[in-house]
Order: sequence, then C-alpha cells, then structure tokens
Amino acid sequence: MRLWGLSLAAFASAAVAGPVLAQPKFEASITRTTFGIPHIQSDTWQGVGYGVAYAYAQDNVCMLAEEFATVAGERSLHFGPEAMSVLGFSEVDNVTSDFFHRSQLQLDTLRVEAVAQMTLPSILLMEGYVAGYNRFLKDNAEALPEACAGKAWVGEITTDDMLRLNGKQMLLASSLALAPGMATAAPPNAEETAYTVQVPSGFPSDDAPTFGSNGWAFGGDATEDGKGLLIGNPHFPWEGPARFWQMHVRGPVGYDVMGAGLAGTPIPTLGFNKDVAWTHTVTKARHFVAYMLKLSPDDPTSYIVDGETVKMDAREVSVPMPDGAEPLTRTFYSTQFGPIVTVPGTPFGWTKAMAFALRDANAGNSRAIEAWLGIGRAKSVGDIESAISQTLGIPWVNTIAADRDGNALHADITAVPNATKTLIESCATPFSGFVADRLTLLDGSRAACDTLSNPTRAAQLGLLPADEQASRIRRDYVTNSNDSYWISNASSRYEELSPILGPHSNQLSLRTRSNFQETEATLADGKMNHTRAKELTFGNKSLAGNLIVEPLVDHCRETYSYAESCEILARWDRTFNSQSKGALVFAEFWDKVRSRKDLWEVPFDAANPLTTPRGLTESDSVRKALLDALQEAAESAADLMGEPEIAWGKVQVRVAGNERIVVHGGPGTAGVLNMQRSQKLAGGLTPQHGSSYIQIVGFDDAGPVADAILSYSQSTNPASPHYADQTRNYSQKKWHRLPFTDEEIAAAKIGETITLIE
Repeated sequence: MRLWGLSLAAFASAAVAGPVLAQPKFEASITRTTFGIPHIQSDTWQGVGYGVAYAYAQDNVCMLAEEFATVAGERSLHFGPEAMSVLGFSEVDNVTSDFFHRSQLQLDTLRVEAVAQMTLPSILLMEGYVAGYNRFLKDNAEALPEACAGKAWVGEITTDDMLRLNGKQMLLASSLALAPGMATAAPPNAEETAYTVQVPSGFPSDDAPTFGSNGWAFGGDATEDGKGLLIGNPHFPWEGPARFWQMHVRGPVGYDVMGAGLAGTPIPTLGFNKDVAWTHTVTKARHFVAYMLKLSPDDPTSYIVDGETVKMDAREVSVPMPDGAEPLTRTFYSTQFGPIVTVPGTPFGWTKAMAFALRDANAGNSRAIEAWLGIGRAKSVGDIESAISQTLGIPWVNTIAADRDGNALHADITAVPNATKTLIESCATPFSGFVADRLTLLDGSRAACDTLSNPTRAAQLGLLPADEQASRIRRDYVTNSNDSYWISNASSRYEELSPILGPHSNQLSLRTRSNFQETEATLADGKMNHTRAKELTFGNKSLAGNLIVEPLVDHCRETYSYAESCEILARWDRTFNSQSKGALVFAEFWDKVRSRKDLWEVPFDAANPLTTPRGLTESDSVRKALLDALQEAAESAADLMGEPEIAWGKVQVRVAGNERIVVHGGPGTAGVLNMQRSQKLAGGLTPQHGSSYIQIVGFDDAGPVADAILSYSQSTNPASPHYADQTRNYSQKKWHRLPFTDEEIAAAKIGETITLIE
C-alpha cells in the first residue's frame, strides 16, 4: 500500500510536469510553545504534512487511530457490532457505521476521481501526513497512551486511509445527517439482513445538534486603528475527530500560517498570516439534492429517465466481524443521480413504484486543501475570494475574513449542487413542496433535471458557479451566525439567490439577532478593538432572557402563585456567566417553551428581521402555561443540583480527573452568542458541543496581533499537561497572545525542538 501512496505523487507529477523523487525525503522541525502549540517548519510540502501528523499524533494519537478504523469500516471488528457510535450527529450501531463507510467511501472511486481534483502540493501534503503518522507509531510503539496501547486497531496507515478520512470530513455538515438511510437502503421485499440495525427515524429535527459558529470581520471604517479585525468563534464538538487543534505551519514559497484544523488536516483551515485572518461558519446552503426516481414496473432496481429504462449499479459490500465470525454482506444500489437513500418514518421509502437518490456536491471533494492553501497564501481578502471561487473547494462553510488594509469579506461560496431557482421550480415533484424546508427534491425521471447537465466549467462537477453565490467586501463589518446569506450586515442585504443557498427574508435565529444587536451596540459605543471584541465574544448575554423575563415576572407577581420560581428569574442577570444565578432555571424553562408558536405579540416582519418577533403575548392562557413550565423548570433544576438558584459555574463544568472546571456560555437557542450545548452528568452539565477555537486577530505594522483560546485544550490524552490547561484559561476568560514571529516563538518556547528526518 505504500507503493500506492508513492504512485499518487507520481500521478501528480505527470499531471503538472513537475519532478517528484521516487524516494521522497521527509524533513520537519517541531517547536512547542505555551499550551503545547506546535510550530512546524519545513522547506517542502511533504515535510509540512510529515511534521503536522507527527505533532498531532503526539497529542491525539488514540482518537485519530480510532477514526482511521471508523472510516475503514472496521468498528464492528474492533469494538463489536452491537456497540453504538456517532455517525454525523446520529448515534447508530457499528454495523450501520461500517456499511456506510464501506459503501460510500469507495476506494476505487476516490483513487481516481478524488485524486484527479488534487494539485501537487495537496498530494504531497497527504503523502507527508501518512509518513509522519507512521513515523510517530514507530517511534512510540511501546509508549502509546493507555486508551490505545496494544490495541489491534492502531497501525500504520496509507494514502487510502487519508482519502477516506477526507471523504468523510467533506460530508460532515452535508449529507452525513442522512448517512444511516444510505447505509440501510434496500429494495422492497429484499431478504432480511443477518443483523438488526438501529436507524434513526425521520428527518433530523430542527432541534437536532448541528455544527454552528459565529464569525465577524470588521473593516477599517469600524476599527480603532483603521486596519481589519477578525473574530472567529466556531461551535464544534468537544469530543471526537471534529475537535479543532492549533498549529503554526511554515512551509515552502513563504507559506506562514497559524490557526487550527480538524483531525487529519495537514494545514490550518482557519487562522491568519501576516496580512489576512479568516474564520468559517457553517452555511445554510444545501450541499446535496435528492432525486425522486420512477421505477420500472418489472424491476425495483431499474429506473426510468426520459422513457428509457436504466439498471441501477449494484455493489456487494462486506463488513468484517469479530471472533472469526462470517462477514456481513449487503448489496448497495446507486444511480446516475447518486446512491439510493431511505428515511424511515417518512414517505422517503423504496417501493415498487419509486425510490430516492442523493447527490452530494461534496462526495469526493478533494479540492478543499487547495482552497485553504490559497487562503493561507493570500495577501488580501480579494485573494481569499478568488481562491475559494476558483477552486469551489470549501465544503460547507461561509468564509469571513479581514485584511490589514481594512477590508472585510463575507463569502457564502461553497460546493453546492448546480441547482438554480429555475431548475428547482421546473423540476419539482409532487413531494417537493412538502419537504422544501428539509431538502431540495428534483424529478429524476427527466435528464434535464440532472445538475450535471449544464456544460459550464463549474457544472462539470455539478456545482453552482461562484458568481451565482453570495459574496461581498465592505469597509464596516460583516458577520454570520449560521443563518442564510441574505443578511450579513444590518444595513445591507443580498438580493435573493437560488433556494439551494438557503431561504431569503426568513425569520432569523435568536443567536443571529443577538449577534447583530450586540455588534451594533458595541460599535455605537466606540470603534472595534481587541478589548471590545473580547467583551462581545464572551458577553454571554441571553436575548431570549431579555425579551421574555421582565414581562413574564411582572405577570407572575400580579396573578400567579409560583412566587419563588418567578423571583429566581427576576434576580437572574440575563447572562450565562459563571456567577449567574438563575441561569439553570431559565435554560430548563426555555427548553420547554421555545418551540411554541404563540409566544410573541408582534410577529416576524421581514422588513424588521433583527427586532421581530418580540413582545410576550398578552394571552392569559399562554402566560399561565409559561408559568407552569417555569415552575417545572425550577423543580428540574432542584432535582439536578439540589437547589434551583445556583451559580451557573457550579452547573456547567468540564471534568478533568478530579477537577471540575467551570465553563461559561449557554444555549444558542436562548440567543447566547458564546454557545455551549451541554449534556447532563452526575451533579450538573458538561459541554458536548460549542465554542472551541476562538480567535481575535488584528494587525500592526509588523504582522498579526492574535489572541486565542482553545476551550477544550490541545490533547485528548488525560496524562498530557495540555489536556485541560487552556480549558482553565477559558474558564477565567483569559486570552493567550499567540506567538508568531521568531522572537515571540523563542520567548514562549517549552521543551526542545524536535527535528524529524526520514
């Protein structure tokens, strides 16, 4: 398999007429600074990947090794078929996870189609990453962390493993939510499988966990020094391979970028260089389309396009079982529109008359690294806009950026299907209207509805061209908190674009409204600087609390008997700071009532999206129901913590050994910008998903000025000194000035520099 890895480099060399050594030499140095942040330096792209992989494995080898086993479809083999694991945001059995990865991340396709999209630097980075990870395992064969020492699922990797890992990462905020439906789709009257799987029923709900984020870019007209300033506040999981990890990479041709990336990423995917800073927020755009297929009356595995019968492609997939048991085998079906998908509990089943296929624009997307290389080499936000437009490689995130010249960029330019408004309307099916708020459904019985049918360059990949997506550069500010593209500045809105990019003139989330209101209020008090940016990011104010508490408490005092629970709410400071008492009661209360359609007296108005809906309903019956819910919330809080009115810092904690580290921030559904979505544990709550790598980046005449915190710290190894060190800083809102120059790195250096040569 190492020979296959070398053949990738040879393929790239032939494609770009550039030389690649038959036996590449890998060389990199790793210098660690405060909090264990690695600074990786190499003169070659192979060396960069080599050094990044080695440093990442030092911090997270067990987590990464498990992920390689996952994408190889070997969870059942190593962890048991009945065990559960997370696929996207759904908990599924390992058999389902394995069948998904083995059926949808097909190596014969990835080795050809994915590699064909890659540039030489991208391939060399991947080659280096493989070598660096394997070098770490060789160097530490007898000294792996307890969680994976001696485990059969830890072993050397090949470029195949990297192709599969990248393939999964590209689907994270794309079609991965429907992965169980792809893993279990079977034609009607198919034989029962040998193993009963547990597949989530129905489409993911509006309240289901999703990747989120806040991002701001301030231009020179809005900043104190006239230069650009960026705030990045991505909301990502606290556990698993979607955790961010900080790094500083110095590579060939002057590449010098600091920031963070996910597991398996050989360069920072958000961060800064000396001239630009950027962050990402998950878009509202849809990165896949579904096709309703008309099936042959004689064969449910054949479909009809323009009157012609087309046989589905059938592929037999096997999943290895533990203890020498026979592998499980299933047949998977795909079409010219993509694999067949079913959604249990909905009309999206596979019958004798119809089936549904799914085309994900990010399936096999291997252009992302080239897009991020282009961003990292940028000298202005215009360069960033060009890099993402030319590659169409950014998978599922807005790009928000600022440069030293005082320009601010918002670009919702990603890999989305080439589905224009005209195509969506003309290719509607009888079911399209019923699922329009969930997905884009097109008619698969007509070839004209195929998103690959438009012969433009972008559409050769089935992608919507960049000039039909949303992008703007301003001198004041742009921001996004995961609502659609249509409003990224309070005073200026985009014209309506294709529905595939998200709704237009729709009701905004409370977090988005809080963003705009807090941003505008901050700028009204003075121009943006690092101090104001920190206050904005960690203010922890709840817009829901500000909208509802006062009128609800007033009504309670006048008419209701639950005086104590109302007074707890009255004393609450409307924030989710560590010292805030009453925050738990409100969080429990809001979770019970926030989905009600009768809360507000003033309905949503598209002309005033930042201030509507508002005003607690005047209905006595609704208010009574709200107060009943408040009483229940106070009782729930008392059951959880022993008393309802308790400081939030005693409720929401990160457990590190015997230490309970206070975690500020609260539910985004309550309009809290610094979002933390938590799950219950004994005696409180612990973060599951929320603020992760937070950065504030400006510029002086010499280079970037960056403050950052990684909320859950660099390492997943409890024995590491960097398992919880930054978490303690996050707890106290202590920011870390990142060392970027040689002098700053030397001053913050810890330990000895490691030089790796192979």
